[in-house]
Amino acid sequence: MTSTPIRTAVAGFGLSGSVFHAPFIEANPAYELAVIATSDAARQAKAKDRYPQVKIVDTPNDILALADQLDLLVIGTPPATHYPLAKAALEAGLDVVVDKPFVVHSFQGEELINLAAQLGRVLTVYQNRRWDADALTVQKLLDAGTLGTVTRFEAAMERWAPAIAKEWKASATAEDGGGVLFDLGTHVLDLALRFFGPAEVTHAEIRARRPQESADDDVFLVLEHGSGVVSHVTINLTSQLPGPRFRVLGTRGGFVKFGADPQEPYLSGGGLPTDPEYGVEPPQNHGTLAVDGERTAVPTERGAYPEFYRLLAGKLDDGGTASARPLPVDPADSVAVLKLIEQARGLV
Repeated sequence: MTSTPIRTAVAGFGLSGSVFHAPFIEANPAYELAVIATSDAARQAKAKDRYPQVKIVDTPNDILALADQLDLLVIGTPPATHYPLAKAALEAGLDVVVDKPFVVHSFQGEELINLAAQLGRVLTVYQNRRWDADALTVQKLLDAGTLGTVTRFEAAMERWAPAIAKEWKASATAEDGGGVLFDLGTHVLDLALRFFGPAEVTHAEIRARRPQESADDDVFLVLEHGSGVVSHVTINLTSQLPGPRFRVLGTRGGFVKFGADPQEPYLSGGGLPTDPEYGVEPPQNHGTLAVDGERTAVPTERGAYPEFYRLLAGKLDDGGTASARPLPVDPADSVAVLKLIEQARGLV
């Protein structure tokens, strides 16, 4: 690694900036967390207390005014702002990480990919759920061929959230990137494509159950993959009894896993990604493998969100776009997810 750290700014210090980005940037010596932008007074105080060496500014535009002092911008602001902020940052000479959803429309994502290529800048999307403990466990079983030929993949992210805590989420329509399909749905769809390849949406149910919901909070999609796998995708914020996080059926066996990944609650509770217990799931939450009628517990892989920033640092240190190293997430993958969302909306 180079001795010069990657000077990084984080735009937004809500859940995204404070839990999913800043802790990993701060913990990785390849980076210098240099600037945080938030206009919220309470969040400014929280950022100053946690990162006293970091410059705190009010808006993403204040970050862009400092572009000549920075290398990387991480965008953790509401979805409707992702496209204009990413475009402005690329044009200002910065490499860019965009939190999910990448953008609101697939054509915007394609434009940003082309712009980054023209300018020789690195552009990636924070699809961190690829490094969920349970997703890594499913990937390990698939890689080993333990389940045989997979025929059906069921994935769900369900919660009981009758109230909408954030004002912007309550008012954001689908055109603004609001709703659970753009939020948690981008994670589940990304995993389905990652595990089983390109797909088409053949059935879609998209509903708003909560009176204050402006977009959607209850979604069920059926995908048919070119590989022959059928995926059932459930995303729901009105479920008091969540189903399995994953259920995978194959010609040799099946796997089922309940519960949520441990990394977000651990970080929200004040834990650090450098702690020995970070990302470790207790045995009582392990999934179940069934082969020939015999059931066994499958130890859950350790959650690995730090891997995203480790891979990105390697890419940037090795020459950025000139490097043959892969991006942690190819933004074209996130465009494919957006096209599935557009396809699903066209069916309802």
